[in-house]
Amino acid sequence: VQLVESGGGLVQPGGSLRLSCVASGFTFSSSAMNWYRQAPGKERLMVVQIDSSGRLTYYVDSVKDRFTISRDNVKNTVSLEMNSLKPEDTAVYYCHRVSSNYWGQGTQVTVSS
Repeated sequence: VQLVESGGGLVQPGGSLRLSCVASGFTFSSSAMNWYRQAPGKERLMVVQIDSSGRLTYYVDSVKDRFTISRDNVKNTVSLEMNSLKPEDTAVYYCHRVSSNYWGQGTQVTVSS
């Protein structure tokens, strides 16, 4: 099983980033997926989730209306579009298969002027 994230970086407040996660080694199209994030010194917390079909999504309040999760079951990818970024969004973002111990290596997102 492999989950490989990309797309992180340094962005100014109000800016945008798009994270991607490529999955392999399991039946991606049957798997709900989510993104977690972990800020320095804090616990890892889920921020968004998408069901296996891509029709149902869930967002924590702090990212609602700013982040959009999507998936491509042909390309085995799940993406996270992040807009109107705030300094408090700074964290390592992880791709995760729901109800599993499968995690990506994480990608750093830093929001700073």
